[in-house]
Amino acid sequence: MGFARTCSVALVGVEGVVVEVQADLEPGVAAFTLVGLPDKSLSESRDRVRAAVVNSGAEWPQKKLTVGLSPASVPKAGSGFDLAVACAVLGACERIDPRVLADIVMIGELGLDGRVRPVRGILPAVLAAADAGYEQVVVPECAAAEASLVPGVSVLGVRSLRQLIAVLADEPVPDEEPAEEGRPDPLLAGLRVPGTGAATGMHSLGAAQHDPAHDLADVVGQISARTAVEVAAAGGHHLFLEGPPGAGKTMLAERMPAILPRLSRQESLEVTAVHSVAGLLPPGKPLIDVAPYCAPHHSATMQALVGGGPGVARPGAVSLSHRGILFLDFSDRPECVRITRWSGLWPGHVLTYRSWQASTPCSGRAAGRSGAKRDGLGGPSGPVHEAGRRRVVVHDRVAGRGRRGGGRRLSEAVRGQWVAEDARVQPR
Repeated sequence: MGFARTCSVALVGVEGVVVEVQADLEPGVAAFTLVGLPDKSLSESRDRVRAAVVNSGAEWPQKKLTVGLSPASVPKAGSGFDLAVACAVLGACERIDPRVLADIVMIGELGLDGRVRPVRGILPAVLAAADAGYEQVVVPECAAAEASLVPGVSVLGVRSLRQLIAVLADEPVPDEEPAEEGRPDPLLAGLRVPGTGAATGMHSLGAAQHDPAHDLADVVGQISARTAVEVAAAGGHHLFLEGPPGAGKTMLAERMPAILPRLSRQESLEVTAVHSVAGLLPPGKPLIDVAPYCAPHHSATMQALVGGGPGVARPGAVSLSHRGILFLDFSDRPECVRITRWSGLWPGHVLTYRSWQASTPCSGRAAGRSGAKRDGLGGPSGPVHEAGRRRVVVHDRVAGRGRRGGGRRLSEAVRGQWVAEDARVQPR
């Protein structure tokens, strides 16, 4: 009879709950039972863990094995528990000292060959572990930079289960062959799942960071609209742009992130956590330090805007634009989606209800546009005016584009002016 325990993290929205993974071995017919409200992908970890342990050179116990995930009332989803389950099993059969595992949080998926694969939501999971008082975290090697963003936590990045066993058992660590240069890394497969909006401005190049080529100096004329954009960016106001097609509404909105101030450390962690859960972090850049810009398609559904989905709630466009710009087209938008969108912006977070309540942040600036004045959009009874949004009419575009400059201020100069003004009025 053997018993061991270690820890992992279950994500509910962008909030993490530390889960204790317990493994118990008893005499009897060989069987593997997993309890604790797991979903389908987590239930399948029994086969992944067994194959990974055997292919890592360890012996699989031929006894009655029960693995419990506590607290049992919290739903667990995803494959990020594989590493913790495997180590708990190895601790129960005394391949690893159980005392070493007790205070370590482990996050990662296991391949059948024992390699440790990354999962979405590493940053919010490590943040939850740090808030719970844990100081040691084991993550996939390619996600170690993201996990290291959390202060006060010692991060160990491993490429395989065999390496982790050697580290915990105080044995020589074997070398693992890295992926061949120039070839796609199979360990990164699955982080970007289909249907995440890669063609709607919600992917890493659209939601996480704006195009650096977009500068406010590109806008010719539109003095009142430019001023409104600057005021909205400086004061944190929402903005409603109204005008004929081609007047420059989208062009102005795309350049708003360029004049927003740089995100603080805390704001950067919040934005990065949302994009980590969504699997939209830019490759090679674990920390997002610029204001995100998200422009979902005009036919996007309510679920795509506010988040949700079957099983695990995923961040929507409102949350992906947290601390940044959410650009929406009011034309042909269903009334129910419109009301839900604006009501979700006020409290600073979005609540989605399934069998479990999930919360994702949504504090940011919204820029809306309409090609024609309609009831409920531009009228006094519309949600824009009721919420105190700033409305500006964009006139017909000016003929001729010209080169950048020519007396028009660059976005960096505009941002610097408002930062200086803000510093001047700060109370002492």
